[in-house]
Amino acid sequence: MSGVARTVLRPVALLVAALLLAACGGSGDASAPFSGQRLDPPFEVEDRPLTDTTGAPYSLAKDTDKPLTLVFFGYTHCPDICGIVMGNLAAAMTRLSAADRARVDVVYVTTDPARDTEQVLARYLDRLDPDFIGLTGDLGDIVDLARPLGVGTTQGKRLPSGGYDVTHGTTVTAIDARDEAPVYWPQETSAAQYADDLHTLLTEKNRAETR
Repeated sequence: MSGVARTVLRPVALLVAALLLAACGGSGDASAPFSGQRLDPPFEVEDRPLTDTTGAPYSLAKDTDKPLTLVFFGYTHCPDICGIVMGNLAAAMTRLSAADRARVDVVYVTTDPARDTEQVLARYLDRLDPDFIGLTGDLGDIVDLARPLGVGTTQGKRLPSGGYDVTHGTTVTAIDARDEAPVYWPQETSAAQYADDLHTLLTEKNRAETR
């Protein structure tokens, strides 16, 4: 799996720009080419609770009950990739029908829990989509949760500027209601591609449920 961002923590606002970059086109067509990578077998999801922005425990296994939950590991001080990926996810949600949107959650797991408190995450995600879920917790728990999903997460040494190196995977992973992760998307996936793929996956699930 490709996609790793190595960045220096510093406050850079890219969220609005990311949404503008993601604003072109999506058919919402279940027959559109699939842009994500399907996994067979799927990734396993660890049942280890983190903490959401209300201070409540949240497990990527027990609390992801919708047909699809999209999970991204990043941090609010990320100067580039994190804002672009999250902006594309936010724009993708606006392209879905109300019925499809109700069946999808988006979860942002910080890889910088020392700075990303519950309040910081809440402010960051409210600018993108108030329905997005933010999670923080012990860094060791976050690393252990990310690893089975194919996402590497490490923090390097502190730099003279006061920041420090952060290396993390940049894929977005879909968790289904069976607590499995059957699909991931690379960082360059557009809002239109997310929307088309989500519609395809939800249509497949609808057909499976009616058999």
